[in-house]
Amino acid sequence: MDPSTSSTDATNSPDGLMLKNKLWSSGDEPKMCFASVSAGEDKPFDFFHVLFDSAIAGGTAGVIVEAALYPIDTIKTRLQAARGGGKINLKGLYSGLVGNLAGVLPASAIFLGVYEPVKQKLLKTLPENLSALAHLIIQTAGAIGGAASSLVRVPTEVIKQRMQTGQFASAPEAVRLIVRKEGFKGLYAGYGSFLLRDLPFDAIQFCIYEQLLLGYKLAAQRNLSNAENAIIGAFAGGITGAITTPLDVIKTRLMVQGSTNHYKGICDCVSTIAREEGIHTLFKVWYSNH
Repeated sequence: MDPSTSSTDATNSPDGLMLKNKLWSSGDEPKMCFASVSAGEDKPFDFFHVLFDSAIAGGTAGVIVEAALYPIDTIKTRLQAARGGGKINLKGLYSGLVGNLAGVLPASAIFLGVYEPVKQKLLKTLPENLSALAHLIIQTAGAIGGAASSLVRVPTEVIKQRMQTGQFASAPEAVRLIVRKEGFKGLYAGYGSFLLRDLPFDAIQFCIYEQLLLGYKLAAQRNLSNAENAIIGAFAGGITGAITTPLDVIKTRLMVQGSTNHYKGICDCVSTIAREEGIHTLFKVWYSNH
């Protein structure tokens, strides 16, 4: 489960993000409206204060979301890992939850702790006449946050998915046997496919989330409730999850294969799945992804 699906409320950001409705109404130019973001200057930007607050919020939200949706994530993993239409075991849907939460907490804290201050710092340095480029900055911040947290998220994901597929009974056993059989690099199996999925996922998801948030606030002319923020976050995560499902299937296959080396890499994984199971396999669990 991607911890980055947690909602963040842009209205509480220290840089005082403001909505602006820009309207061209001259006779020669078409009238159009769009939402843009600019950084307020009512108070100085405190990078480390924002980092600390965001890390606490990210870690807390990541643990809550992971615990609540873990059974769905287990089913998704087993569907993606099953080759040739194998049957899915619906027992032990919470396998590996405790060990996974131990990794999700710092990974989510790192992600949001990097994403939010980087986003605010970049927006604050953006010239007023280039505020329409805010979506690009949000994508950049999301990618940077994802790359930073991947150092923790990948080993956590490898251990979690192998426990979800019944390869190990506990997280300590998983770490010990993976390192013994595959070396330390075994904990980072599928790292390239993880980045291939998560960097665009984080960038796209947070861009969609921020733009939906801004547009909704512009239309409502008020601050949004926590429930409205959660709904917008879920909608953004659902859209992004559907788009990146093929990449998620590839990531899962590479992470759970262990020392069998059925797939030699990302390209070999795609070609082998297409040849042995059909290209539709890359899309068969899009509805459960994220």
